[in-house]
Amino acid sequence: MKSVKIIGIGAEKCGRSDDNLIDLMSKSSIKAITDAGNVPIDAIIVGNMAAEDFTKTKSIPTYLTDEIGYRGTPSIRVENGPASGSAAVMTAFFSVCSGVYDTVLVTGGEKMTSVSTDECTDILAEMLHPVEKMHGFTLPTWGAILTRLYMNEGLTREQLSLVSIKNHKNGAKNPIAHFQKIITDGDIKNSSTIIDPLKLYDICPISDGSASVVISSKTMEDSIEIAGIGQATDTHAVYQREDLTNLKALQMATKKAIDMADISIWDIDLMELHDAFTILEICEIENLGLFKREDIPKAYEDGIFEIDGEIPINTSGGLKARGHPVGGTGVYQIYEIVEQLRGEAGDRQVDDAKSGLCVNFGGFADNVIVSILKRS
Repeated sequence: MKSVKIIGIGAEKCGRSDDNLIDLMSKSSIKAITDAGNVPIDAIIVGNMAAEDFTKTKSIPTYLTDEIGYRGTPSIRVENGPASGSAAVMTAFFSVCSGVYDTVLVTGGEKMTSVSTDECTDILAEMLHPVEKMHGFTLPTWGAILTRLYMNEGLTREQLSLVSIKNHKNGAKNPIAHFQKIITDGDIKNSSTIIDPLKLYDICPISDGSASVVISSKTMEDSIEIAGIGQATDTHAVYQREDLTNLKALQMATKKAIDMADISIWDIDLMELHDAFTILEICEIENLGLFKREDIPKAYEDGIFEIDGEIPINTSGGLKARGHPVGGTGVYQIYEIVEQLRGEAGDRQVDDAKSGLCVNFGGFADNVIVSILKRS
């Protein structure tokens, strides 16, 4: 299998943008192509979840390809819920390692603030099983149930808040983060309850944004290798799972990625995890086999997951603080790891980072993609 590398990256700031979706995607695409030294692009792959619902826009790949001046170049769109960005990266990875293309531009993005919060919640809920929708379930419903399961086993409100406090602290150091402010335990306790026991700061924001990477078989200065990618699925209907805390798709996808990368989970220097709800970061840490459930709160208290800790997690601020423009999140995660492995993360820089792992969920952990990157 050919070695596949990321040779260029670009991203727009997450948040509420005055740009439309195509403008956001065009800007991050041009940044990535420029960063890659304006190498020829053989194909363009777009990750997007719901442009039709959020912006009434279709034919995204054709529109983007034309807008950035690459008429004639093959372009397609990949949709895999909130893992659309990672699915686009995976598609490009296999296109390059198979030899079909030498160099592919991947752009993932979403324009979510065009609709109200209630409309956005309804759009995101469309990915749930029909039975769950019939009973009024949303993704925050499952986030609240998962949180309650952990609290029933001893997780406290103060311990849960450590996730958001850490990620906001990291986001404050990230110039492209949606939220760039430090928060306290008091801020969280005094915030509104969204769905008990989840508070405002337990849930990621509604964000606009676009991120891009250039994936190639070429080796260039500062190129970062995509060493492994794994994907797996679980039941679409979350209620059919025997144990909501057992993320089987994450476990299977991680094993595939680690086997491909020929690396131990303990040799990975930093991780970008899918913290759409604060509890998910904790649950993913457990399911990755990093810590037992009962030991995770103390690991947060001891600073294990801080930028200067033993296992830095969500140095970007994660979905919680960097933002979660659903179709682009997987590419934003890759962008952060590349910056870290290049040594270009500024105040967020992890010392001597050589490898990084990303976890991107499509749905409520029912379609998971894990990516591992290494410094070439």
